[in-house]
Amino acid sequence: MPEVRGNARGLRAEQAAGRGLRRAAAGLELGEVVRAYAADYVAWRGGKVSGEERRVLTELAACRTPRMGGHASQCDHCGAWEFFWNSCRNRHCPLCGGAERARWLERCRQDLLPTPYYHTIFTVPRELRPLTLVNRKVVYDLLLHATAETLQQVAANPKHLGAQIGFTLVLHTWGQTLQLHPHVHGVVPGGGLSPAGTRWLPARKDFFLPVEVLRCLFRGKFLAGLKRAWRQGQLRLEGDLATLTDIQAWEKWLTPLYQKSWNVYVEPPPSDRACQPEAVLKYLARYAWGVAISNSRLESLTEEGVTFRWKDYRHGNQEKNMTLRAVEFLRRFLQHVLPKGFVRIRYYGLLSTRQRRRALPLCRQLLNLANRAAQSPCDLPPPPDVSEAAKDSSSESRTCAICGKGKLRRVRSWPRPTLPQLMARGVGAASSPVSICPSVLPRGSPG
Repeated sequence: MPEVRGNARGLRAEQAAGRGLRRAAAGLELGEVVRAYAADYVAWRGGKVSGEERRVLTELAACRTPRMGGHASQCDHCGAWEFFWNSCRNRHCPLCGGAERARWLERCRQDLLPTPYYHTIFTVPRELRPLTLVNRKVVYDLLLHATAETLQQVAANPKHLGAQIGFTLVLHTWGQTLQLHPHVHGVVPGGGLSPAGTRWLPARKDFFLPVEVLRCLFRGKFLAGLKRAWRQGQLRLEGDLATLTDIQAWEKWLTPLYQKSWNVYVEPPPSDRACQPEAVLKYLARYAWGVAISNSRLESLTEEGVTFRWKDYRHGNQEKNMTLRAVEFLRRFLQHVLPKGFVRIRYYGLLSTRQRRRALPLCRQLLNLANRAAQSPCDLPPPPDVSEAAKDSSSESRTCAICGKGKLRRVRSWPRPTLPQLMARGVGAASSPVSICPSVLPRGSPG
């Protein structure tokens, strides 16, 4: 009797939907938590779940399961069947984004300059988190713009660097325990163009820009933008924030934020210049395409809740375990769902769309790269994630895992459902790979 196989996610889908799933560390995925407890989360919220949150729950629950469609392949030697289910392509899913990441990394590879790079982090105080939760787009936009203006203004000052710089900024909203922690990571070349565009002005060794100056300017720009948003009525002030509609209460609330020292961090580049481009790309891949929590950090799903690993940065980066009720775990995860259409990776200065075509060749020329223009700045392996398209195409020529001799040939496909079709089935539902496709199975096979 021919054997029937499916990808691991598809074969576990039915278990996950039925609460029979009580898994230890091996292979636990975020989608399994969503399938098992999304309905409880929606009920706990009284049905008051935003459209974007509902979409994330629905797509993550369906990712790489029969609900998302896919295709069946059969071995041309032993007749064994294998199923390949589509990914959801949601940017909050830890399983997806491989193809986009590969294309993005290739673009970054072309933009790299032969100079040290600095890592910057700009963080807003925790006192702003309640306001952020109900004004995500306004606050996140402001955070990115304030960071960019701060870097450009300080770098342009002749007292510090006196140069036009270019950089990439990436918004992150999470901390290690999934609490809301908005901050911006930046990757900045250690230098820039002179005002006349005739020289490359490098930063001093192991020193880019003064942190204290960055901290004060960033705080002032962010709070000035926040006050402007308040005056223009762009902020939602409701619930515990309703008192801030009064001008005096608003000014009183802002005063401690002006007195607080805001967190700004600048990390010098690695000492080994030879591996610098590789280090930059690895850094970019990690931060630019990260999600709130990866599957590798999930330890177990039990009646007590979800257990995951986290790093305690305050105590020497110790790895610890934390267990949260499943509903609380999903609440924390969904805090990090970005507004629809929000762009969290942005380019400024010399790397902006308007300037990059002219500025990058000039920078390379000034950095004596003219005779190496055709040489790739670094030679990196491809990203670890493989795109869905690559998986689908490779499955046509894969060797059968059962007999080890034959090749898998596609024999039937199921279309990817539209978003309304997925949403109509509700969150948390999943189908058995056998139950949806009995007609393709040979006589005597399961189903």
